[in-house]
Amino acid sequence: MEQTFGSYVREKRMARGLSLRALAAKLEVSPVYMSNIENDRRPAPTMEKLNHLIEILGLCQTDAELLLDLAAKSRTQRVSADLPEYIMERDIVRAALRTAKEVDATDEEWQEFIDRITQRGKRGE
Repeated sequence: MEQTFGSYVREKRMARGLSLRALAAKLEVSPVYMSNIENDRRPAPTMEKLNHLIEILGLCQTDAELLLDLAAKSRTQRVSADLPEYIMERDIVRAALRTAKEVDATDEEWQEFIDRITQRGKRGE
């Protein structure tokens, strides 16, 4: 079964030893709302709440990114919440994404791109 935003939140909440009510209180939402999220009856909350959730659950960057990806899938908007602003503020990013889509860039090509940029970042440190 494919992991959902709700199942991921439940898994991380339980790993932290938090009850649903405790998480809802910390997130400042009702337990019913939190239950609806965990049972995939509601989409992910706002970016503000997602950031707070990441903090409460003590997620590392990889887990936080997965949470954001799953949050995007839970909504009609299919782009992770941390990306739209970056994409829309940079013409070249949109051009790169459209080009990659047009030529059907492979995972390997994307990985080479990521590796090249990551190496550039390391040289600058």
